[in-house]
Amino acid sequence: MTARFTKFGFDEKERFMLFLIAPAAIVLACFEIIPILIGMNASFREWSLVNPQRTWVGPKQYIAVFTDPVFLKMVLPNTFVLTIVSVGVSLALGLALASLLNRPFFGRAVVRTIILLPLTIAPVITATMMRWSFNDQFGVITIFLSYLGLPDVAWLSDRWPSFALIIITDIWIWTPWFTIILLAAMQGLPPEPFEAARIDAATPWCIFRRVTLPMLRPVIIVCVLIRAIDAFRTFDQVWILTGGGPARSTEVFSVYAYVLAFVDLDIGRAAAAAGIGALIMLFVGVGLYRLVNRSMEVS
Repeated sequence: MTARFTKFGFDEKERFMLFLIAPAAIVLACFEIIPILIGMNASFREWSLVNPQRTWVGPKQYIAVFTDPVFLKMVLPNTFVLTIVSVGVSLALGLALASLLNRPFFGRAVVRTIILLPLTIAPVITATMMRWSFNDQFGVITIFLSYLGLPDVAWLSDRWPSFALIIITDIWIWTPWFTIILLAAMQGLPPEPFEAARIDAATPWCIFRRVTLPMLRPVIIVCVLIRAIDAFRTFDQVWILTGGGPARSTEVFSVYAYVLAFVDLDIGRAAAAAGIGALIMLFVGVGLYRLVNRSMEVS
């Protein structure tokens, strides 16, 4: 074994590093790479749980997904709207809360704990709580809005109220995540630029826009990228709140692939949809990184 590694030009230090990462590489290959290859193979086959022949059909499954009106008119727009609105609003609220919590005041530790509570609750439980709270007949929020004299809203029966509820739930879950990361980054910033800005009589908004935001740029970029990729594959909240309804009008990408695989039992088309989603996430991630990086440099 040593002679073989020496033949490929690995010295003793490099061999030790390879042995250290070998267990993680094996786990990654078994649970990530191999399933991806199996899924890619399934996407080119007529693979159904009721017809196990797995006939090779080439790009037929991809064409079927791209020509599906539900995928083009409902799934993709819903997924991108959910990703953009949820990430944007969560980032803005996270920045605002982190800026407030970065200042000393009485009871700051208690406020931090309260703000972090949504992160301690599983998304399934949060979505279930929202579903009952916004129930059209006996939901707490619905009764409260009626008490204020506001008109009744069919939160779970119409498309846009249902989709708004999904976005609200996602924002409520993930705003604390932005808050805690941005707060940690703010507390790690050097104090000298802020002292110089105060000496120059800069306003708090000017300090935040000219000093804080540029220094937080790397953290913001990483947070936006991670959260955008995660929001693109959101499943829990949508499935619990609406199940993609009414009439598939709130269906997002992950729910679409789930229905194909486990409701329609069409493994081949579901694998093709997953492959398309992976490509979209790749291009969106690269484009988002360039866009955010460029906008932060300009600012």
